[in-house]
Amino acid sequence: MRFKKTGYSDQELLHLYEQILRPRMIEEKMLILLRQGKISKWFSGIGQEAVSVGAVNAIEQDEYILPMHRNLGVFTGRNIPYSRLFSQFQGKMSGFTKGRDRSFHFGTKEHHIVGMISHLGPQMALADGIALADKLKDAKKATLVFTGDGASSEGDFHEALNVAAVWDLPVIFVIENNGYGLSTPSEEQYRFKHFVDKGPGYGIKAVQVDGNNILEVHRTIKELAEEIRKDPKPIILEAMTFRMRGHEEASGTKYVPKELMDHWAKKDPVVNYEQYLIKQGLLTEDSIAELRKKIKSDIEEGLETAYAEPLPTVDQAQEIADLFSPFEQEIIAPATEEKSERRLVDAISDSLRQSMEKYPNLVIMGQDIGDYGGVFKITDGFVKQFGKERVRNTPLCESAIIGTGLGLCINGYKAVVEMQFADFVTCGFNQIVNNLAKIHYRWGQNADVVVRMPTGAGFGGGPFHSQSNEAWFFHTPGLKVIYPSNAHDAKGMLNAAIEDPNPYLFFEHKALYRSHSQEIPVDYYTTPIGKAVLASTGDDITIVTYGMGVHWALDAINTLEGISADIVDLRTLLPWDKECVEASVKKTNKVLVLHEDTMIGGVGAEISAWISENCFEHLDAPVMREASLDTPVPFSKPLEENFLPQKRLIEKLKALATY
Repeated sequence: MRFKKTGYSDQELLHLYEQILRPRMIEEKMLILLRQGKISKWFSGIGQEAVSVGAVNAIEQDEYILPMHRNLGVFTGRNIPYSRLFSQFQGKMSGFTKGRDRSFHFGTKEHHIVGMISHLGPQMALADGIALADKLKDAKKATLVFTGDGASSEGDFHEALNVAAVWDLPVIFVIENNGYGLSTPSEEQYRFKHFVDKGPGYGIKAVQVDGNNILEVHRTIKELAEEIRKDPKPIILEAMTFRMRGHEEASGTKYVPKELMDHWAKKDPVVNYEQYLIKQGLLTEDSIAELRKKIKSDIEEGLETAYAEPLPTVDQAQEIADLFSPFEQEIIAPATEEKSERRLVDAISDSLRQSMEKYPNLVIMGQDIGDYGGVFKITDGFVKQFGKERVRNTPLCESAIIGTGLGLCINGYKAVVEMQFADFVTCGFNQIVNNLAKIHYRWGQNADVVVRMPTGAGFGGGPFHSQSNEAWFFHTPGLKVIYPSNAHDAKGMLNAAIEDPNPYLFFEHKALYRSHSQEIPVDYYTTPIGKAVLASTGDDITIVTYGMGVHWALDAINTLEGISADIVDLRTLLPWDKECVEASVKKTNKVLVLHEDTMIGGVGAEISAWISENCFEHLDAPVMREASLDTPVPFSKPLEENFLPQKRLIEKLKALATY
């Protein structure tokens, strides 16, 4: 291995030696603790330290870096106190996740580190968002994100690279090519020879380095970072390296040919660099021993502090509270009494426009939302008013755009992401349920992202443009889910969702966009989150519903003679208003839960179960439900009408009333 010291002072060379020795010695200690049962799992980076250490020392301390689970050198390189690091590994409260996540699945804004999730690829889009924020601020910063050769098979890899290329984002994508994805060798992962071959296809500069040569890694990344600070462009950096231990310790390395292990053992990044510095006269056996003694002392001191800390004491209230970033909603009344007749589609557009005016750091992203104005024309004219930097047409990559929204939030922005149709959110599902929903609970990072969801059937859209999929997210702790039934609530609740620094799914029924209108305030205002309202009042039945179901319920009650009903419009599905529902059930003693979504596993199942458990003594009949058929949404009009619950609703209400 050849080291080129040109441009480095002796002090800098020695600093890098200490930087690479520290994670090696910590790992050696962690492997002992693993065998002793004092930590539960370990993902070793032995053999790959030069990549992490070279990278973290090559960029500025306030530039974001997104490591993976084999990048211990990133954390030590950002001077994280060892006591906190070791507490994290042991699941203690002073760790970065309060015992809620393990090993390197954490981030820390203080150190400009963004933690990974086990799905690997999604973090690349977060780097896009962080870099986009820097570009919008003209901050002249680089962002560096790690991924592996195995993770490159994921769609998130392609999406993140493509978005970064199209938007000229200053991101360095470091691909640690160690030849294996767990036990699967590269030839079973992909057919190209090197990752630098992928650069031209994306229109991205691509560079390859010896990932075991710390000076080569450090020098190259430092030069690339300086380059993209001046001229924002993404870069692929392929670091050829090898891990000398298993994917994690339990998996071992039996699948690796002995000759391959022997070859890479000779390229050990710590040993080779140490020998080089000895030859240069910068290290001696005594100075090495002295440094090792110092590092060992630091490790033992950190471990002693971590050991002394007890395991977390369960605080159930705190567990629930930490799902969300602290936020107390203050209801904002309109500045004047002026009102205007607005359709649902207009109310949503008004909300977005006024929120963009209120928050200069708000960015809207989605397919075709720019000059075209979106497929429903909600953002028509926005580019002219706010510019293409803040109203961003996106490639067809739902996962990357949701992840980019989270990255924007990490770096000081708000984001609204439009799904062209709610059905398409499946392609970004992981980012929502595993990143947006969990990130604050895991390590205290909020997710200031609203995902807009044009939803619902009734217009012949068929199986891929008509689904009601709110129940998928209703089941996910850490999200807030809104589903208004009218223009007034749509505007006020979307404004409120954008104000709140927490993640929202905002459902908008497409069939109501232009069929429903009402007078609403012209000025900016907000509507309470988590509070239901009564769309009508009565004494015989409670109908609990939301969205289009409110209109179906009103039509049904107006049709039926001799039956009056409380129609509870939930408006917010997560959290839903139990108090309002309970009060109405105690009043009428009979309840029907109605929604457009299919029956099995729908929101109504949870509400029905809660009523049965908490209001049983007030019921004069079983809790009933009405919903769409448990099939995909059909295209043909008669089939779609049969699928929807509207025609079955009246008979169900009659049966409940006469029970």
